[in-house]
Amino acid sequence: MLSNYETFIKNIKVKTGIDLSLYKEAQMKRRLTSHYEKRGFKNFDDYYNAINKDKSLLDEFLDRMTINVSEFYRNAQRWDVLEKKIFPQLLERNRKLKVWSAACSTGEEPYSLAMVLSTYLPLNEITIHATDLDMGVIDRAKVGLYPERALKEVPLPIKNKYFINEGNFYQVKDEVKRTVNFKQQNLLEDKYDSGFDLIVCRNVMIYFTEEAKDQIYMNFSKALKPGGILFVGSTEQIFNPAKYGFESEDTFFYKKI
Repeated sequence: MLSNYETFIKNIKVKTGIDLSLYKEAQMKRRLTSHYEKRGFKNFDDYYNAINKDKSLLDEFLDRMTINVSEFYRNAQRWDVLEKKIFPQLLERNRKLKVWSAACSTGEEPYSLAMVLSTYLPLNEITIHATDLDMGVIDRAKVGLYPERALKEVPLPIKNKYFINEGNFYQVKDEVKRTVNFKQQNLLEDKYDSGFDLIVCRNVMIYFTEEAKDQIYMNFSKALKPGGILFVGSTEQIFNPAKYGFESEDTFFYKKI
């Protein structure tokens, strides 16, 4: 007989297409239990029945389920490697790069990519594809308004050039916003585009099971051009890159062979 949580997972998959069994169970169960208890529900059955009837509760559930912690130039040393080593190497082969920020959250990462790439190319020649499962965070990303703490790693010249200070917040300038195309995508279910020079997917794989990670890394490999680069988060080192057709290019950067 299925437990409450297993039934909940099954129902959510039918309703939304999202397979929660591919996320680490203890972590996801803890997050969701804490959330439904705060909302006054006694168990997963009660919570699902409410979600099924109330779209605002469903949207809130999707928002809670995804992990939205981000900032500009997160782990600044890695962005330095991207700027000084990876981009020059990619631009030598092709001046029109196809770049994807996967699981882009509230937009700090794709906007950072555009700003770093603007060292080499004018903004009107830059296009960044950015995807996330959660439409709520995509809507916030499109607005491009961030608290000052999100900019703590941004170099001052970039901050002055590409942001407008509005009290305790900073607004990304329209010329940067225009470089990014946002779209909803489920990395575990939806088809991937192909021909990418660079895929950036950071600080999200830690929430997936090993089986799900395998699937995503394989799909990233297929989506990259030969010689293309995958840039991962600082807790997400790939210990057997050859399994996915990668070789290590630098710390947390993997080149498709």
